[in-house]
Amino acid sequence: MNQLNSFYSISELSLLGFKSIGDNVLISRKVSIYQPDKISIGNNVRIDDFCVLSGNIYIGDYVHIACFCCLFAGDVGIDLNDFSGLSSRVSIYAVSDDYSGLFLTNPTIPTQYRNVFSKKVIISKHVIVGAGAIILPGVSLGEGTAVGAMSLVTKTFESWKIITGNPAKILKERKNKLLSLAANLEMEKDNGS
Repeated sequence: MNQLNSFYSISELSLLGFKSIGDNVLISRKVSIYQPDKISIGNNVRIDDFCVLSGNIYIGDYVHIACFCCLFAGDVGIDLNDFSGLSSRVSIYAVSDDYSGLFLTNPTIPTQYRNVFSKKVIISKHVIVGAGAIILPGVSLGEGTAVGAMSLVTKTFESWKIITGNPAKILKERKNKLLSLAANLEMEKDNGS
């Protein structure tokens, strides 16, 4: 083991017990992984230091998860589709306590005193999420959506929007020229370039 390399080796990754794992995957040894048997990881993925991955998570191809990100998927799941990316300190919650004051909160409390709700979160292809953004249960971000830093995303947004704010609102349309770049990358890969 090379102590200067902070990423797991291929053989180490195979021992972690992922549901599936692709090629060219870099995961920092400083990532906390809970229930790896529920996590599927595609090709060309990088997950940086101090991230937390917990629950039913699907990660597609060409995905980057920057340092200090937290994905709390529970059983309902979080999908990060191809070419998506999370900047530092992004938190995604597919599961949350009820904070209305009608129930007790946190995982140390017996379930009969809590109201936990969960709904799948979908991050579509080419979605980028800015630093410090928070995405709540049930959110689906359409293809190519860009989320501004420090945004609180509480609802679903259609494709090719730039959203920002607390709560997040549409700022403007996002250009989709990157689709042709992604197609070129895929062609090069298929041709062995």
